[in-house]
Amino acid sequence: MEILQPKSAPKAVGPYSIAVKSNGFIFISGQLPIVPETGEMIKGNLQKATEVILNNIKNILEESGSSINKIVKVNVYMMDISKFNEFNEIYAKFFGNHKPARAVIQVAGLPKGSDIEIEAIAEV
Repeated sequence: MEILQPKSAPKAVGPYSIAVKSNGFIFISGQLPIVPETGEMIKGNLQKATEVILNNIKNILEESGSSINKIVKVNVYMMDISKFNEFNEIYAKFFGNHKPARAVIQVAGLPKGSDIEIEAIAEV
């Protein structure tokens, strides 16, 4: 197992690794909508938050020798599932024709009061 800490990714907000490479896969921990350059967390704008998270995931993968086209599974945690269409619009644009397996789950709360958190698994 190799612990990854790409320079373009936000730092972990707790005692865990941002990403781990193991057995030909990269496991990306749940990402909050944190802008890496400023540390600002996007709140109140689900589409912008989704875009920030997906770009962070893209950067993590590219710095780790993979790409978004190698993502095989995505888990999405949302505070308000009624905003699913807003989320899905950004998600669909981001992935284009690539369609990894996915789950979208409404939760009662997320770290730092975030509106959304996304985790992913990709092939190396």
